[in-house]
Amino acid sequence: METAAAQKSTFAFNAENEAKFQALVGKYPTKQAVVLPALWLVIEQQGWVSTDAMDYVARRLEQAPVAVYAVVEFYTMFLTSPPGRHHIQLCHTLTCTMRGCEDLQAQITEETGIGPGEKSEDGLFSFETVECLGSCGTAPMMRMGNRYYENLTREKLARVIRACREERDPAAEDHD
Repeated sequence: METAAAQKSTFAFNAENEAKFQALVGKYPTKQAVVLPALWLVIEQQGWVSTDAMDYVARRLEQAPVAVYAVVEFYTMFLTSPPGRHHIQLCHTLTCTMRGCEDLQAQITEETGIGPGEKSEDGLFSFETVECLGSCGTAPMMRMGNRYYENLTREKLARVIRACREERDPAAEDHD
């Protein structure tokens, strides 16, 4: 018998992701090892990880929901609310701070009208500061979508934001 929470769940993998999920379960030695790949399927399907989706993954992998919640909270790539079309993650660890991320944070706020933890009214941008994105040698840096923008300057950042506004590929602006 399903619990009330299970009956109310609105998330389920679509047919394509269900097939991928089944392949993952067969590939890994334990169901617990499938948590991260299953969450990536959630991101692929809906762009963010809802509580319903976390509960669904936990149920499918026979895990306590809190175990899946902890994974989502630990990793910065798992968003728990719908992001803007262009989700900016600006690294603010020591190396990036020493190389100017605070100025870049102010610039992002000036150019998008939003601060960390916010989404623009038009849904074009969302912004958060995050811990290390693993590119200290090329600081300061940010991640937007699946793209890393390293050795970030005010000029490069302005080009990337402008490209997003003009619906052009922002990766094409990642040059000096």
